[in-house]
Amino acid sequence: MARYTGPSCRLCRREGMKLYLKGERCYTDKCAIVRRNYAPGQHGQVRRKLSEYGIQLREKQKARRIYGVLERQFRNYFELAERQPGATGENLLRLLERRLDNVVYRMGFASSRNEARQLVSHGHFTVNGRKVNIPSYLVKVGDVIAVKESSKEKPKFKDLAEMAAHRTPPAWLSVDAENMTGKVLAYPSREDIDVPISEHLIVELYSK
Repeated sequence: MARYTGPSCRLCRREGMKLYLKGERCYTDKCAIVRRNYAPGQHGQVRRKLSEYGIQLREKQKARRIYGVLERQFRNYFELAERQPGATGENLLRLLERRLDNVVYRMGFASSRNEARQLVSHGHFTVNGRKVNIPSYLVKVGDVIAVKESSKEKPKFKDLAEMAAHRTPPAWLSVDAENMTGKVLAYPSREDIDVPISEHLIVELYSK
């Protein structure tokens, strides 16, 4: 399973904004953006004016890094979004939101998408009663996502359940924090997706 294994804070600094890749740390003074709000590397503090292509590229990279997707997989999502009816950019974000690791994060059972990806990969979640350990699994309307019974008693998941009880899930998901379950009520609309991404720039980039 290919994934980025480098320092997460470096990605936030490269994009010049918090991508919330490290969960609770991102809300503290230890956040890299708070301590060093400039791009990484020897010439990180040099200000450069981006070209039109550079602006589009940064937007695509930002989307990839928020959802933890590598380039080939991201391109596959875009091609799938192009084949679906409706606006390609919105279709792309909707596909990314439907990833199981993102849904687990949205339900509040992980402090970050990276943590959610790890928990799913280790087989701690079921979909409609069957164990699914593929983070990229696309959920459908009516799917019930739950913490596996043998994992519920672990201290880690008791803490996560308490955290989920204090978080408000998006409108397209319902969550029962006490029983550690959630359900997909609908596919997310653009208004439900609060990530700071201008998807039209990604469409323009891939349309060149």
